Formats: sequence, structure tokens, C-alpha cells
Amino acid sequence: MIAEPKDLNDPTLRARAVAAARGDAPFDLLISGGRLLDVVTGLTREADIGIVGALIASVHAPGSRTDAAKTIDAAGSIISPGLIDTHMHIESSMVTPAAYAEAVVPRGVTTVVWDPHEFGNVHGLDGVRWAIEASRCLPLRTIVLAPSCVPSAPGLEVAGADFDASVIAEMLRWPGIGGVAEVMNMRGVIDGDPRMTDIVNAGLASGKLVCGHARGLEGADLNAFMAAGVSSDHELTSSADLLQKLAAGLTIELRGSHDHLLQEFVTALNGIGHLPSTVTLCTDDVFPDELKDGGGLDDVIRRLVSYGMKPEWALRAATFNAAQRLKRSDLGLIAAGRRADIVLFEDLVGFATKAVIANGAIVSTSGEMNAHLRSFDTVALQDSVKLTALTEDDFRVPSTGKRVRVATIDRPRFTQWGEAETGVDDGFVVPPAGSTMIAVAHRYGKIDGRPRVGFLTGWGEWRGAFCTTVSHDSHNLTVFGGNARDMAVAANAVISAGGGMAVAKDGQIEALLPLPVSGLVTEAPLEETAASFRAIRKAMEKIVDWKPPYLVFKACFGATLACNVGPHQTDRGIADVLTGKVLESPVIEILDSE
Repeated sequence: MIAEPKDLNDPTLRARAVAAARGDAPFDLLISGGRLLDVVTGLTREADIGIVGALIASVHAPGSRTDAAKTIDAAGSIISPGLIDTHMHIESSMVTPAAYAEAVVPRGVTTVVWDPHEFGNVHGLDGVRWAIEASRCLPLRTIVLAPSCVPSAPGLEVAGADFDASVIAEMLRWPGIGGVAEVMNMRGVIDGDPRMTDIVNAGLASGKLVCGHARGLEGADLNAFMAAGVSSDHELTSSADLLQKLAAGLTIELRGSHDHLLQEFVTALNGIGHLPSTVTLCTDDVFPDELKDGGGLDDVIRRLVSYGMKPEWALRAATFNAAQRLKRSDLGLIAAGRRADIVLFEDLVGFATKAVIANGAIVSTSGEMNAHLRSFDTVALQDSVKLTALTEDDFRVPSTGKRVRVATIDRPRFTQWGEAETGVDDGFVVPPAGSTMIAVAHRYGKIDGRPRVGFLTGWGEWRGAFCTTVSHDSHNLTVFGGNARDMAVAANAVISAGGGMAVAKDGQIEALLPLPVSGLVTEAPLEETAASFRAIRKAMEKIVDWKPPYLVFKACFGATLACNVGPHQTDRGIADVLTGKVLESPVIEILDSE
């Protein structure tokens, strides 16, 4: 897809399209008998569509033309531009780009904007290069962005790579890179940190997108973030936050991964009375079972419509508005001279597809791909977990004395500092009553790989342990648990698998999902990966009682996201982005020395 959008300006192609539009030559493909949804006006009308190569040559009266090499009978269908996902991470689905494309293209998604910062954090530039190459020949248009936060919180954690402004500038010179991916180090941008200032300025100098992550920002901080040059956000926390950021002028990437907020977002937008042109849609993160069962951006659209959004609005956000945000005038609209990315939906409720056309080619029929997609070689992304077996004592906090005061990380997602008093037994801190242990081990061989252990509160009572190398965004080995024995068992299972997830209880593995590609992805088919991930979910229900919306399984993957406000456990200790403080040990005072 790197030659786009200039490929449509080939003089021979344009000449053929002009001749076909005049009626002096046949179309390559004719879509006949359907109802076209005009995403600009929101109206539908009967129309036929003539295509030459990848170009829409004509949108004309139904039945007025029959001359075409191939004709699609679209009777009963609603015809829409292809869907555009404005912010996502393929790695979150734990499958290869080819497997992801096979899942979403038959559902009408023809373009995704991929931030491969998971691969970037693990493999550096080689990971980003792999992302470009692995998606280059897919029928899913993949606009790859340069990861801006590798690691997400420099100085507070250590990832597999470190992208400063010079590295970002290099990537932005690559033709396969569409801009700067979500700028997550908000504090660095707002406070004028030279590293983040230079990264944002490199994006501005390139003339490409500079995308944001503005979680919790308001007032002067939000203004400063935007004044620096960041222009979008998907980290919305409430309808009030949505309205504030719309009023501020941010492009909104309304994401489907936080379903508990979508109803109030729909209510707020309906209250405005029209869909702002700055509202787009995205998936952000979709787990493999969700991808298998629900799909990608099509699932977001279905849910928005079920919550009361007009289907015309949802489709406009996912097509025309998205294309405007991406500065891609060839996308997002069915009109002569535009690109032939077209979906035939059965209706505007279930949004099942009859056919999907990408770049003028019929790539899916009746919800199935017309050809199997081959995955790109993954050898370069293997063997990324550079850890030896861990012991139970590695998951204990050493201390002198008989009683200590420890720092705790209180509350899932919206963390805050806490303190507790507890005892010391045989040289190790007794976990405070009601706490859950969290341990992060550096897995790239750059610093000491012994786990840094902390204590979480508000995470319930754990009856086992969970280990994962999917741990945003540095993806170090992270373990949660109620006891050191199960934590060691789960961790060693993941280390032996070359990465992935494991659940342990009573000293035994309850479920294991190997993710040997970067510790993030498997080459197994989506159906198999989804089944294994469901087994992980089911096993987790045996060891912890979830309390939505914040104490949920997904919270485990963001508990180490040190760029967010509040204390977070990393491979260096308990880190706080606001103060820059890192506690290597949670022990802050020995109260009763021996």
C-alpha cells in the first residue's frame, strides 16, 4: 500500500476511467441494483457504481449501464465506503497481520491505522520494519505509524528499545510510515521535556499525522498538549470528557474497547443534534476471542447503533470523517474519482456483508475471504524472553526488622499512592492484609532480570497467579498473585513458552497461551488462539472475583502503564510519572528493628 494514494493518478488508469464514465468503454466491475448510502448527506438512494481498476469511474442511475467485464448483483444491499479504523494495535489480538486481515476484511474493514508500538517496544526498529513488510501485500490497507513512546515512560522503565527524536525522524522518512503514533508521555509534552518536544516536532516537520493519548487532560494541560502539536485522542473517560475535547478541537477516535462508556457517548452526541466532523471510530485493542466472535470496527458500529446512534452517523464517522482526519481524499466516499473501497451490507442493524471490494477487487463474498492470506515470516521476532527460571523467593520482598511500613498501589486503572504496616517473616515482608502482589521482571537482558515486587490494593483476593508478557507498553514479564508459589509456577511456564500468558492455582498450571512471536503474538489460526484465550479467561475466574468496570481482566494488561498518572509497577520498581520517583522496594520504613 506504500504507493498510495498517488497510484490513482496514473495517467493510463485515469484515461480508462474517463472513457468508461463517458460510456465509450466498459467498466471492469459494475455494482448494480443496490442502495447507496451517501455518508456526506446521510441519505440513501438507488445507484449503480462503475469501477475501473482501483478507481470509481462512475456513480450513475440504476440500470443505465450494463457494459462491464463483471457485475455484482447488489439487490437489497446498502452500499457503503469501506470502514476505516483510525487507531488500533494488531498485536492486541495476538495474531499475525494476515490473520487479523482475514478476520476483519470480510466484515467490511478496508483500512486500519496501526500503531505497532508493542513490536517497537520489544524489537525496536526491526519490529516496526516487520510490521510494514508483514502488512504490505494484504487486502487490508494498513497505515503504519511511528511509535512515539518506546518506552512509554523513559527513566521509569526499560523496554527492548529506546526511540528518541532521531529514531522517530528516521522512521518518518520511510514511505511506509504515516505519522507519529499516540503520544502517551503526556507529562513530558506538557512540561516541555526536550525528548518529547523533539519527537512531536519531528512529526510536525514531516507533515504527517501526530496522534495523541490525552487521558484525563483538561484545562491548561489539555491546551498545552494540543499547542505542542498533538491533534487526536481516544482515551475518553466520560461524556463530559468527550464534549470538552470536542469543544477543544481534538479529533476524537471513539473507541470500542471501553464498552461501558459507549452508551453515554451516544447520548451526548445525540444531544448535540448532529455528528461533528471530528468524530471518528477506532477499536484500539481487541482480544482474540472478541475478534473471532464480534469482529473489529464493524462490532463498534453495531454496538453504537444498538445504543441509539443513527447508523448513518456511525458509518460517516467510520468512513468520511476518518478519511478527512487521515488527509486521504481518495478514501471514505463513494464518488467518481475516489478509490474503490466498497462494502455491500445486508442492512444497517447487523451490518453483515454480502461483498467487500478493496482497491477495485472483490476480496470477500458472503462474509468469507475469497483467498487465504499467507503470514509473513516471524523468525526475526522469536526468542525475545531472555529470562531463566525464577524461584518463589524472587516473588518476595526482602527486609530487615520485624515490622515495616510499605508503599502500596491503590485502585485498578486510576491508581494512587497508599501505605500499610505489616510484619516481616524470615527476612521477607508479609503481604499486607487484603493486598495482591504484582511483580515485573525485565525480559530483554538490558538490566537485572530479577522481579521487582509491589503490593496492590483494591484488586480483590487472589487464589492463584497470572503471568503475562502482554503488559503495556514495555511488555516486560508481569505476574499478579496471592502467593509466591503460584507466581513462580505461572512465570516459569511463560518463560518456557517464549512468552504468553499462564494461570496457576495450587502449584499447577490451569491454562497456558503461548505467544512465542515477540511474547505478544502467535502464528496459530485465530480460532485456536481465541479458544486458548477463552481458557485463560475461564481460569482467571477461578482465582479472582472481578468487579466491573475497573477491576476486570483487561486491567491486568495496563497495570504497568507507567506513562499514566499515579504509581505503577515497572521493572525498576514502583514508578510515578508526575514526580519521576522510582521505589526499587516498596519498603519505606523499618518500624521495629531486630
